Amino acid sequence: MPRHSYTYKALNRAAGKAMHRYNMISEGDRIAVGLSGGKDSLAMMWILKERQHRIPVNYELFAVYIDPGFKGDFSRQLEKYCRKTGFNLRIDHTDHGVLAHSTENRENPCFLCSRLRRKRLFEITEELGCNKLALGHNKDDIIETLFLNMCYAGEISTMVPSQPFFQGRFKIIRPMAFVDEDTIKRFMVEEKLPVFVNPCPSAKTSKRQEIKALLERLYSSNKKIKGNIFHAMSHVKTEYMLEA
Repeated sequence: MPRHSYTYKALNRAAGKAMHRYNMISEGDRIAVGLSGGKDSLAMMWILKERQHRIPVNYELFAVYIDPGFKGDFSRQLEKYCRKTGFNLRIDHTDHGVLAHSTENRENPCFLCSRLRRKRLFEITEELGCNKLALGHNKDDIIETLFLNMCYAGEISTMVPSQPFFQGRFKIIRPMAFVDEDTIKRFMVEEKLPVFVNPCPSAKTSKRQEIKALLERLYSSNKKIKGNIFHAMSHVKTEYMLEA
């Protein structure tokens, strides 16, 4: 993609701002890159790889994909793409998705699948000797998580751009935290990145999709709403919140 592309500049600017503000990448880092096959993680891998060659910080990247075990698995196609772009993809085959959608766990399959996937990513991050795990959550994901937690967990919380785990043994970083989902969609088209279809049976019917549809209706009524919500998460007036 040409460096003068508006989409490239928007993506690079937003990702760079998040990485700088939260000091996400330091000299000598070994970073496990959690791939899902979706647009967010592929765009994240692209920008992390591209920045390797032009910023004065040396770091290593290790691509990891947790196969949830559904029919229609695309792990081999993803592996082929990663090899083409200079990555040796670590594929971990599991039954997490199948287990989460079993008759014993019909209430919230997404929660269990996500928790099991995260646990395995943590384990592989340590096995690889990495001190950071990069996940592809974008600005829209962070806003949606805020509403999910308010509506279904009864708390005001969301994902944060950088978070230490296990007494600081490693950190989760989210380089795309300030990037709009629409920017990533345009980037995928312009850069001709591959599109992998999510085989999860809950992909289009999850609680997150319900929240996304709700927010899209809000955004369509006023273009400032999305930015205001995102801004509000770092400007909380605790004196005007209820006591626990």
